[in-house]
Amino acid sequence: MKSTRRSFIKKTAVASSAVITAPTIISASVFGANDRINAAVLGVNGRGKSHIKSLMVQDNVQITHLCDPDMNLLRDRQKSFKETYKKDVSLEQDLRKIMDNKDIDVVSIASPNHWHALSVIWACQAGKDVYVEKPGSHNIWEGRKMVEAAHKYNRIVQHGVQLRSSPAINEAIELMRDGYIGRVYMARGLVFRWRDDIGDQGFSPVPKGIDYDLWTGPAQKRPFTKNLVHYNWHWHWDYGNGDVGNQGIHETDLCMWGLDVGLPTKITSMGGKFLWDDCKEVPEVLTSVYNYPEERKIIQFEVRPWCTNTEGGASVGNIFYGDKGILVVDGYDKYTTYLGKDRTPGKSGEDGGPSGSEMDRGAGGTDGHFANFIEAVRKRDSTILNGPVETAHLSSGLAHLGNIAYRLDRVLTFNPKSESFIGDAEADTMLRRNYRKGFEVPENV
Repeated sequence: MKSTRRSFIKKTAVASSAVITAPTIISASVFGANDRINAAVLGVNGRGKSHIKSLMVQDNVQITHLCDPDMNLLRDRQKSFKETYKKDVSLEQDLRKIMDNKDIDVVSIASPNHWHALSVIWACQAGKDVYVEKPGSHNIWEGRKMVEAAHKYNRIVQHGVQLRSSPAINEAIELMRDGYIGRVYMARGLVFRWRDDIGDQGFSPVPKGIDYDLWTGPAQKRPFTKNLVHYNWHWHWDYGNGDVGNQGIHETDLCMWGLDVGLPTKITSMGGKFLWDDCKEVPEVLTSVYNYPEERKIIQFEVRPWCTNTEGGASVGNIFYGDKGILVVDGYDKYTTYLGKDRTPGKSGEDGGPSGSEMDRGAGGTDGHFANFIEAVRKRDSTILNGPVETAHLSSGLAHLGNIAYRLDRVLTFNPKSESFIGDAEADTMLRRNYRKGFEVPENV
């Protein structure tokens, strides 16, 4: 597993013209192995609830603060926290006060996508270690800045792609590296999720208790609508990245990991809204193709929102194609192989399953991924992270490239070394955003 991870980092960490060296490993004496780690959770709706649960099962880790622009949510979480853990927890609406609090050692970030990279950068600058939900970035440029910050400040940054902590998925990767399905030339990512009509609730006054200015943060401020706060921001370009940049980041990450590639050189994408006359801005159906001509490899990615079939038994997962067979990953923690023209069942594995690997359930999943993060924090060793900061930049970057190709409606040519498009100034403008004053991602982190 370690050799696989290091191969990935070696291939991808220097993809930009600004070469980044590996961070210095700080002496463990800086953070004693028996010291309590104080944590804050930023964003307490949705995945934030999972962050709370996973941090609180870690040994000698205590959540001391919950942070969210919505005080109504905060009070609800404070009440449930007290009932569940019989402990008090402090509340804070402004994440900048969390960054200024020297008693907080780590932050976990489960806020909307448009806040992720800036939160990571501010945390690194404040000397805190970070667990950040997928996608790591809202655009490609800020993803690179996030990587630069993690390395400059020697911080431990874990990306929330928990399948990287799954023993079964690591076993699947090793099988492909060992040639079990032959030369692997194609990966297919599947996101077939049941996504409903969200309607259009129009504009309304900001509800009492929500600091909408803080919620907006780096994005340009729009009139308040319940179609943004709290979940449906995923389907609006200023805040989310569609389902390829939501659920899909697990699959973009695995496509790149399994093929052992970085960012592509040719991208095309097509889709649209075919089902609902609602206020979503992102496509409901999206098919993207990422080509690697020099490596003779290709990634296909498909998002479907409604009635559909499975592929190889998977509706959310990945399929890898080799010249001797295929490997199907269903979800986050199991795989199956089929060999030859007759699709003869081959090796398979599942975390905690009966299919031969005898893996311990819990090694993968959110709890296990947080355990890997906490271990790296205690040891001050980023090399043991299963989902290092580079994965946050690159797996998110793949989704961003597909979205740009869709929005421009043309085939794009990309230079992975400079992380810019070739001969396409209009596409280059979509690699970053205009940041609101006071919430700028810095040029020099």
